[in-house]
Amino acid sequence: MLRAFSRSIIVGAVLVAAVALGACRDTGDDQGKLFEISGKIFVFNYRLARATYVVTLRPLKPMAEGQVAVASFQDPAGGAPLVVEQKVWPKLDKVTLESPALTCVVKNKPYAIAISIKGTDGAVLQKIDTTLMSTEDQSVLPDRPLVIDQLYTANPDLAGHPDGKLPGEPKPDCSKGS
Repeated sequence: MLRAFSRSIIVGAVLVAAVALGACRDTGDDQGKLFEISGKIFVFNYRLARATYVVTLRPLKPMAEGQVAVASFQDPAGGAPLVVEQKVWPKLDKVTLESPALTCVVKNKPYAIAISIKGTDGAVLQKIDTTLMSTEDQSVLPDRPLVIDQLYTANPDLAGHPDGKLPGEPKPDCSKGS
């Protein structure tokens, strides 16, 4: 009786392990996909007083010469999406897409990102849709850049305001992005 019970436990454990390993198997869902998102983040550059989207793509297959990645980033301030086109370099192990400077980024709000990979003829080879949420509000940034050149010279406009916040500084109109 005890021996049969022990065998049942062992057989059960083997079956659970087999099911778990089967679940880890590649299901082939990536067939036809050229890239996957390997990272996405809002970058708040405090020194330059700017926020940007940054998305990195990892190739799943060898990249062809002449491919282009086109990213359409939702504008947090409202209005038309911000579109960036980046050449895909076949010898690099990733493609980095960065938006222009943003205004009105709100903490914990999802923003849409649509990426198209295009071939040399302009045909769309793959589409990737995702969202990105910031863990910070853009209000953490200073009103103006803390430095004004490549030598990191302090911005004279901020004299007496080491936090970069200027009293009475006009703020961007964020009413369209809500």
